[in-house]
Amino acid sequence: MSSSREWNSASYHRLSDPQFGWAQKVLARLQLRGDETVLDAGCGSGRVTAELLDRLPRGHVFALDLSENMLCQARDHLPPGGRISFALASLTALPLRPASLDGVFSTAVFHWITDHPSLFRQIHEVLKPGGWLEAQCGGGPNLQNLRDRAAAIVSRPEYQPFFRDWTSIWEYVDDKVAAQRLRDAGFVEVETWLEHTPAPLGDAATYKEYLQTVTCHRHGERIADDGLRERFFDELLQRGAEEDPPFVMDYWRLNLRGRKP
Repeated sequence: MSSSREWNSASYHRLSDPQFGWAQKVLARLQLRGDETVLDAGCGSGRVTAELLDRLPRGHVFALDLSENMLCQARDHLPPGGRISFALASLTALPLRPASLDGVFSTAVFHWITDHPSLFRQIHEVLKPGGWLEAQCGGGPNLQNLRDRAAAIVSRPEYQPFFRDWTSIWEYVDDKVAAQRLRDAGFVEVETWLEHTPAPLGDAATYKEYLQTVTCHRHGERIADDGLRERFFDELLQRGAEEDPPFVMDYWRLNLRGRKP
């Protein structure tokens, strides 16, 4: 049983304040002339893409995502015009010419790709000489307690029929491993660092919807039994309520920076 590539894009757009906040800090690190051609690698629902587009008044943004739902949401959210192109594609098979981009920007995406060496080689290939990568994703102990709880639940006999061929869907590495992978792909001026960025979600309803939409939606789509699926999320909700403080996502962000010689 394979996982879908789709998301509930409308719910994600509404719930993604933590991701939007992190992205603002990454955008602030960019030093742009305003006429560059930049890939938004995993544009999602377009909230962050709009901010990137504002910083490129004479440039062009390629908004790429693997989810058709996300791209539809992004098209609805972003202004029409010739400064943006959309592509439904994988980041490990980019539909772009070699050496065609000034930069690649990405936030809250790379941890969904388990083959980082291929990812970084692809990005390096489509950058022009001197082109840059500025990105952030989950890393290190990101959501470790939540992941452990979810793994313990789905290991029970009643859930096992839905998870027999389950393998990790995330790649969370530390800054040293990430830096070496970037260098191996050909990047120079590499900088990587981890940040602890916990996200309080406020209340039980928001926390549960966030679990269903963002952090554990791949688990949910596997559980074909409606009652078991509800029990899975209710148990995660109960554990989140028991924490001090309650209803907090224990996020760690891995920042990535490099340049193509």
